[in-house]
Amino acid sequence: MARILTGLILGLGLALAAPAAAETNASALFGAKRAPSAQQPAAIGSYARGCAAGLVELPETGPTWQAMRLSRNRNWGHPDAIAFVRRFSAEVTRYGWPGLYIGDISQPRGGPMISGHSSHQIGLDIDIWMLPPQRLNLSRAEREKISSISVRSQDQRRVSGNYTRAHAAILRAAAMDPAVDRIFVTPPVKIELCKSATRADTPWLQKIRPLYGHDTHFHVRLKCPAGDRHCETQRPTVADLSKGGNGCDETLTWWVTEYLDPPKARPGTKPPPAPKERHPREFTLADLPAQCRNVLAAD
Repeated sequence: MARILTGLILGLGLALAAPAAAETNASALFGAKRAPSAQQPAAIGSYARGCAAGLVELPETGPTWQAMRLSRNRNWGHPDAIAFVRRFSAEVTRYGWPGLYIGDISQPRGGPMISGHSSHQIGLDIDIWMLPPQRLNLSRAEREKISSISVRSQDQRRVSGNYTRAHAAILRAAAMDPAVDRIFVTPPVKIELCKSATRADTPWLQKIRPLYGHDTHFHVRLKCPAGDRHCETQRPTVADLSKGGNGCDETLTWWVTEYLDPPKARPGTKPPPAPKERHPREFTLADLPAQCRNVLAAD
């Protein structure tokens, strides 16, 4: 009898431990949802650790935009994001572009993705291609094949011949939009914008943030919508910068110097190991705000 009880206890322990050890990654759960939750729109958590309720689909084609790579099903956003695409794509026609090619926004319920981005989780991140649209009637098949252009040189230190005055004007227009918190661009673009910067450019230019990997698109991040109490504002924001700098200082040159050519360690020394962080693709539901369980469960 004692042997039987011991077996039952051990078996029960294994059964209780199994779900925790085999908990499904949140990216698989959110990636499997093909439609948004039937809830009031809400951005929940942070841009790189969260989800979104009641998202809205950006129409595949509009008068001044086309959503690209439709097979990814990432043309969903908070109503504020969809409204931004509509007004900003119309705004760029003032600078000679017929509209915009829109890359990823979010999955139908936000959350971590099984491939690609760390962010884009709460419906407020929008990728916009650097490629000026030649036409806005691309077929679904064409949108899978066409590629954007890089506005960065191969050595990653300067802008390429693809970068134009229109790109600069469009980035300025995006940064001037009051709903925009920041815009990520390849560092040479920020450097180019700084060359003609004045003190009057400080508020909008501070929103332009250098970040590797953004040479074929620029990444617009919107502020937390008013009333979304579970949305976490990213710091520092422009309002937090008491000195009013525009980011055109010596820290900017790091991206085209030491970042590309890290200083070598002295002989006999080893650099400290970088802290290992989990990628959002490895998050489980326990890593996300508690409200995300309701977003997944909602019809």
